[in-house]
Amino acid sequence: MLTTVVGSYPADPHSPSSWDQKLSSFFGSYDPYHRALEIAVQDQVKAGVNLISDGQVRGSMIELFARSIPGVEYKEGSSWITGKINPAINSIGASDLKKALQIANRIEPSFKKATNIFTGNEFSKEVYGAKGIITGPTTMVLSSRIEGFYRLEDRSRAILDMAVALKKEALDLQKAGAAYIQIDEPFLSTGMADLSTAYQALEILGKELEIPLAMHVCGDLTNVFSELLKFPVDILDFEFAGNSKNISLLEDADLGRKKIGFGCIDTKTKQVESPEEIHNLIIKGIHSIGDKKMIIDPDCGMRMLNRETAKQKLENMTEAVKWLS
Repeated sequence: MLTTVVGSYPADPHSPSSWDQKLSSFFGSYDPYHRALEIAVQDQVKAGVNLISDGQVRGSMIELFARSIPGVEYKEGSSWITGKINPAINSIGASDLKKALQIANRIEPSFKKATNIFTGNEFSKEVYGAKGIITGPTTMVLSSRIEGFYRLEDRSRAILDMAVALKKEALDLQKAGAAYIQIDEPFLSTGMADLSTAYQALEILGKELEIPLAMHVCGDLTNVFSELLKFPVDILDFEFAGNSKNISLLEDADLGRKKIGFGCIDTKTKQVESPEEIHNLIIKGIHSIGDKKMIIDPDCGMRMLNRETAKQKLENMTEAVKWLS
């Protein structure tokens, strides 16, 4: 079974320490997050994760995109939509994805530019790579304050414009070597989102992609699960450790060709699950949908955990998967 992560990893900027770094800082070329990216990739690869992320080390899932998309601003700790939403001139995450692949390849030569994770209707046996991660258009808009251009009652238009903007980012990540693209849409389980508009936005985002598209939705899925199964994506990624009731939704579910990203470690708690606990949870998933439909990962991003806790959780997760071989 393949393993992955949802995205974020504990990260702190690093001040320049060496003479070369201080000189780079003086000239404005020093990257305080490069070391954090290295740590995130190193920990994922050494833990045995097949499909890594860049760790999303440069900010929160909203901040990362709000700072770069024209028509959106990030100020006072919040995202504001202040004008017509347009694609970013430069890719937001392609550079870090390329760096993540380079770092991973130095540690483990199997990591390389985009590998198709599917062989026919099943996951490939040996896949290593990095996923491209995008905060979804519905979540971006519902997380933002609308101030000018769009009216408050016209959020659907803003969401579809955001989808067009993020489509360019998805294509840039594909070109950079992403094994697949993951769209993060936590708002879809809250009851606040119009699922019809969210569906249209995902159609726009994934239309020209040549690699698989995944959608991550955390939280209690009881009221939305049947609708999410209809979304135009290849992989649906949900949490099952922190929301154990979600497992019952898998029973008798008609997934069609879709796969399930099976969240099996709780990222909201510092308590580290044992490999036995994780293994037992995965077995429940296998009993519901079979191992060929599953890719194993944490419930959500790990940004709020400390590094040692996050690292141990990943190591225990991959150990539990090994027991299934």
